[in-house]
Amino acid sequence: MKPLDGLLVLEFCQFLAGPSAALRLADLGARVIKIERPDGGDIGRTLYNSNLEFDGDSTLFHSINRNKQSFAVNLKDPAEFGKIKKLIEKADVLIENFRPGVVERMGIDYASVSKINPRLIYGEITGYGNEGPWRNKPGQDLLVQSVSGITWLNGNADQPPTPFGLAIVDLFTSAHLIQGILAALVRRGITGKGAFVQVSLLESILDFQFEVITTHLNDNGALPQRSTINSAHAYLAAPYGIYATADGHIALAMGSILDLASLLDCPALLAYADRKTWFSQRDEIKQILVDHLRMQPTDYWLARLEPADYWCADVLTWTRLLQHDGFQVLNMIQQVWRTGLDTPLPTTRCPIRIDGELLLSDKGAPRVGEDTDKITTEFQLA
Repeated sequence: MKPLDGLLVLEFCQFLAGPSAALRLADLGARVIKIERPDGGDIGRTLYNSNLEFDGDSTLFHSINRNKQSFAVNLKDPAEFGKIKKLIEKADVLIENFRPGVVERMGIDYASVSKINPRLIYGEITGYGNEGPWRNKPGQDLLVQSVSGITWLNGNADQPPTPFGLAIVDLFTSAHLIQGILAALVRRGITGKGAFVQVSLLESILDFQFEVITTHLNDNGALPQRSTINSAHAYLAAPYGIYATADGHIALAMGSILDLASLLDCPALLAYADRKTWFSQRDEIKQILVDHLRMQPTDYWLARLEPADYWCADVLTWTRLLQHDGFQVLNMIQQVWRTGLDTPLPTTRCPIRIDGELLLSDKGAPRVGEDTDKITTEFQLA
């Protein structure tokens, strides 16, 4: 039995943040019914992170909508909307990620649905909150990264603002929504009261930067200074970064420059005995390491550093990672199946373990409206 078995979740979401939040609840055992438009469903079905698709839907859609059911309904049709109201009466959680004002026009805003079901936990995701001059801007990951300041932390000092290569804003926002929903469910178990849980993409990515923003606020407003060489963290001293070797790359985290001098047989580093120079002269130090580390292969350097417990790592491609015993022992890949297909889709599993058990499900993403008839009969919606 999974922790959320018996919980009913209605997902009125598209794209990434909302559906990935509902996915995590499904992984934990909840029954998630994805409410979709009959004509095309979630726009995420055609949102491609490459030109790869599976059975007519993007692999991105499959990766975040597995283990769900699909109920197709026209919310503008009063008769169809009546079915949704009956589902809301039975639901434990409702999640939506529309722009401000849309759910009010649809009649599924918190004020309306809490009258139908006072015990409902209602989760809302917006781009920039419900107030202020940005409230109606599109809540898209790259755009939010850009206005949040985070793109100025990446890359070397002579490079332009550099975004992360993943939709980190959506994923952090999804995690924050789940934290709020689970906390509200605990409170409901004690008090019987429902809750209105609100998160925004901008607030989530600002929280992600809590340590560096706090430093900025307490350092007379000084801005972070990115290293010109192998920058990996604007606020950390040398040797922090990724360095080319004779056959690949090696990552060096926080550590003593003097220890590196000995372990790498690099006497030039001994000139930086004062710890303060590890930051004030970090580019000089990094340049020495750049020149030195490229002389030998990665395994040569790892064999010197790892036995001494110096924080370092090989820099793997996905091909090498997936072949490595360190990855395979995790059993991170599972096979999911779409109804009526003989070919499975391999994807990642939920990263959480409960009582030592993996949270697995082989149910793939549904087609638009695949479960409409079944749900209509089960909940007597007709």
